[in-house]
Amino acid sequence: MDWFFAENIGEEGSLYLITGEDAVHITKSLRMSVGEVITLCGNDKKERLCRIERINAEGVLVKVCSSEECMHEPDIEVTLYFALTKGDKPETVIQKSIELGVCRIAPVLTDRCISRPDDKSAQKKLLRYRKIALQAAMQSRRGIIPEVYPIVELGKITEELAEYDKVILFYEGGGKPLRELISENDKKIAVFIGPEGGFGENEVAFLTENGAVPSTLGKRILRAETAPVAALAAIMFHTGNLE
Repeated sequence: MDWFFAENIGEEGSLYLITGEDAVHITKSLRMSVGEVITLCGNDKKERLCRIERINAEGVLVKVCSSEECMHEPDIEVTLYFALTKGDKPETVIQKSIELGVCRIAPVLTDRCISRPDDKSAQKKLLRYRKIALQAAMQSRRGIIPEVYPIVELGKITEELAEYDKVILFYEGGGKPLRELISENDKKIAVFIGPEGGFGENEVAFLTENGAVPSTLGKRILRAETAPVAALAAIMFHTGNLE
């Protein structure tokens, strides 16, 4: 079933006009026709089965046949704070994290980050990251499009950490095993992953002073783009969201 996101979708029996790139994709790439069905999500964790009623120059008109809660969303909210890496590595991190069920993503600037874009470049990257987030959410049939925040300096992340049930700092210097940190009562989790050179001691101190608990991903040192994927997979496993 082809999966799309849209805004202000009605409930069962209502009509909705799909326009723009999605309409072109449906008609030109997928070559769909009247009577075929697609799924529309309104970024509200609901999936709506829709039948194509009409195709013309205005777009693709569909009718909502049914609406139900999306079964593909995890029962925990994980926010990933990952240190900005060089090249296109952040794009891979965003894509794979969304496939694994992350709820929000925040690229962070730390002392050892090699990539340090200026404001114009940062805005361009953000637009690119959000497009990748949309595509990954469609591909993995998410019920939401996980939000990608603007790039932020690590030192400016303080007050928001109090909103989480658990803040986990994955650190090559060691820490508690993940299975000892996560409990069934943890519904909002924040995860911190460092850059190519890892976190500095002052940054580890800053995060722990603000409630983060160091953890480990094993005895091996993982690449900066591998660690977020491994961390999220482990969290989803330990919370029963890979069953």
